Amino acid sequence: MPILAGQIVTAGQLNRMQPIAYRAGQQTNALTGPLTNADVPGIIIPFTTQAPGAVIAAEIVCDFDPTTTVGGLSSGRLWIDGSGVGEFAVYQQGPGTTGDRGSTPQTYREVIPSPGAHTAKLVVTLAAGVNLNVYSSLLLTVYEVV
Repeated sequence: MPILAGQIVTAGQLNRMQPIAYRAGQQTNALTGPLTNADVPGIIIPFTTQAPGAVIAAEIVCDFDPTTTVGGLSSGRLWIDGSGVGEFAVYQQGPGTTGDRGSTPQTYREVIPSPGAHTAKLVVTLAAGVNLNVYSSLLLTVYEVV
């Protein structure tokens, strides 16, 4: 929403005009599969929006490290307020190979419908024999409407 000539601008409007960035750096412990929809330790961001319709842009990076030959898919996904959103960051080891490793990213753009306190986190599903190493992360930027 534009600010019009002669309009009295409030402090709340000015606060919402600048994006706010958050980063959950390295996770605190490695995870070992098999796991389904497991929270990644340390990769959680509490954030607050002031108005309905805030937009978030996020990027996750999942550091998948197989320890043995693996046949199944492993994935990471952004969750907001207890629900998975958007696409998965997917990893699958090539057939018959060992020693593969991949840092798989995924990007998101989501609208937060209601103002207030929210939580973003990284959740993973790991195939047997796959670790999620401590180099995984979440970057989140909140854009508010004026």
